[in-house]
Amino acid sequence: MNQESGAARSGSATGGGDHSTSGAYVTGGAEFTRDTNYIEDRITRDGRPGTGGEPGWAVEAGRYRLIAARACPWANRAVIVRRLLGLEDAISLGQPGPTHDARSWTFDLDPGGVDPVLGIERIQAAYFRRFPNYPRGITVPVIVDICSGEVVTNNFPQITLDFSTEWTEFHRPGAPQLYPEDLRAEIDAVNKRVFTEVNNGVYRCGFAGSQEAYDDAFARLWTAMDWLEERLSGQRYLVGDTITEADVRLFTTLARFDAVYHGHFKCNRQKLTEMPALWGYARDLFQTPGFGDTIDFVQIKQHYYIVHSDINPTGVVPQGPDLSGWLTAHNREALGGRPFGDGTAPGPVSPAEQVAPGHGPIGRVESAF
Repeated sequence: MNQESGAARSGSATGGGDHSTSGAYVTGGAEFTRDTNYIEDRITRDGRPGTGGEPGWAVEAGRYRLIAARACPWANRAVIVRRLLGLEDAISLGQPGPTHDARSWTFDLDPGGVDPVLGIERIQAAYFRRFPNYPRGITVPVIVDICSGEVVTNNFPQITLDFSTEWTEFHRPGAPQLYPEDLRAEIDAVNKRVFTEVNNGVYRCGFAGSQEAYDDAFARLWTAMDWLEERLSGQRYLVGDTITEADVRLFTTLARFDAVYHGHFKCNRQKLTEMPALWGYARDLFQTPGFGDTIDFVQIKQHYYIVHSDINPTGVVPQGPDLSGWLTAHNREALGGRPFGDGTAPGPVSPAEQVAPGHGPIGRVESAF
């Protein structure tokens, strides 16, 4: 069973205290297949079950903690949406460091290596508190019930949708509509292709266990990238004329493309910087409050190049590429569109959640905002 379900597998634990080894991501001769079986519980407005009968937990400010490593693209989505909607005061944020041991992501950046709210060293403890013999990957993002210390859900595609649709009582004034009802069918269709061919497509290249598997993954990825390049040549955003959930999901892959996927995952037909529409689109979002101010390039590179030891056995983290271009003019305003629709941009990042100085382009990511 493949355990990869975040930016990296964080070590699935099995019964009896045995744990998976860290750094084993490629199966010789096989193509990469993502394990998409998640804890499907939902946090809903009144605690009702999900439409598919998923167990429901009630929306309640201060009850839950989002655990989201800066390095992980899937976790990065949740951080962006939380910030765009202004949910910081309603849902607290814990951020593990960029690497993990064979057991799970660790809170090595916090004083004493312990999450200050949950009081645990590894997110694995929250999984085991609810499921003592949890058999799958210990992944981020994950939402934890603070009072019980138990995992609620790690179903990352649903987490951000529920932030938009179920947590409306706690949205900031001027919060954008990231999942508007009249565009949901198109957003869902775009998201499906972006996930299978791009978000997951880069992993299918990087974790391919044979030349044939790699060649197939490479062809599929670049077919989709060419489709996106053409689509974004004539419109500012992926769906409609404002930022939506679709843009959040694509952005976190694009932000990591040249820094990691081009070289480490062999997605090297072109760099993002060599695709005019996609590069302009990515810079446009990066320079929009809520996007670039969540990106920590140092942690991103440390994660992939250190944790994936079967791909990069030396653990050497490259110095390049030059990231200063993220703050250059993109000129996408000429295509029209309104980033936040009838809403407004989020305010400054709280000091506790700012990207560390030197971890973004030109010293500080915040210099763009």
